[in-house]
Amino acid sequence: MATTEAVVYHAPGDVRVEQVPRPVCGAGELLVAVDACAVCGTDFKAHQSGNLRILAPMVMGHEFTGRIAEVGTGLDGWAVGERVVMATSISCGACAYCRRGWRNLCVDLAPMGFSYPGGMARYTAIPARAVANGHVVKVPADLPATQAALAEPVSCAVNAMGNCGLAPGDLIVVIGAGPMGIINALVARAMGARRVILAEVNPARLRQAGPFGFDRLVNPTEEDLPALVKAETDGLGADVVLVAAPAAAPQEQAIALARKRGAVCLFASLPAGKSLLTVDSRPIHYGELRVVGSSDSTADHVARAVEFLALPRMHADRLVTHVLPLARVHEAFALMASGDCLRVVLTP
Repeated sequence: MATTEAVVYHAPGDVRVEQVPRPVCGAGELLVAVDACAVCGTDFKAHQSGNLRILAPMVMGHEFTGRIAEVGTGLDGWAVGERVVMATSISCGACAYCRRGWRNLCVDLAPMGFSYPGGMARYTAIPARAVANGHVVKVPADLPATQAALAEPVSCAVNAMGNCGLAPGDLIVVIGAGPMGIINALVARAMGARRVILAEVNPARLRQAGPFGFDRLVNPTEEDLPALVKAETDGLGADVVLVAAPAAAPQEQAIALARKRGAVCLFASLPAGKSLLTVDSRPIHYGELRVVGSSDSTADHVARAVEFLALPRMHADRLVTHVLPLARVHEAFALMASGDCLRVVLTP
């Protein structure tokens, strides 16, 4: 039996680089030779503390790109050599949410790297369910693979901007300057935000955000963020406030930063059992605020993310701070633990 190298999750703290059977391209499937796979915060958290959704042992990785190596029987419109990415949380295509086009909210999501073998491997098979339900997106040949691998996280930010109704000319405050905070800020700018304010309490993270050229970087422990936002907006408040920091306090405080009829987007998830908030409802009521969540993305969001990644102002090359071979995945986890990186991308 032919084998291939892959990063396999077995249990919390037990992630191995090992040989696994080379995937077979079944009917309706696409076999992809992986070019690059980014390491997501979800992968890191699974390695650190586990994830009950992962059907272990399982090949990890959902932020991947590659070239079609085989086209399964019964498929038209695909060709060997074409480059692709995915909306990697695969929907059922039939539930009430799928029928309304909200495939990211499907009641039976089956993500790559959780339910199906993922992209931290030399080859991965895209399931027929994913192909049939439109989860595969073609990528231009001139977009570098290490940047194309970011289509999935960028697509999540595209979804967030749609959910909070960001419009050209808006002022947005993004709280949290980790990789996803920076990605949300970049997408907001690409979608026409006139000013982007990025807030972060960690000085090292603020320094990492410096080269992206946002309009204002703020450390709320050193500056009065509400006063600064009021000064920037003639006392009104931000059009959009997006919280990309996985902590309760910024989610609670975000409401005070938004203008009347503004939007607050809770992008970062809080841990189960620690997700209750204490919120002043009066500004929501009297200011007619919209408080929205945002989770995952659809293929339409991924397609738009691919377009954004080609824009010079996205600085996609700066988002990828480290490129490592599959065998050095534990070095990637160590970089993420230290905070000395933005996105680490693995290549076969």
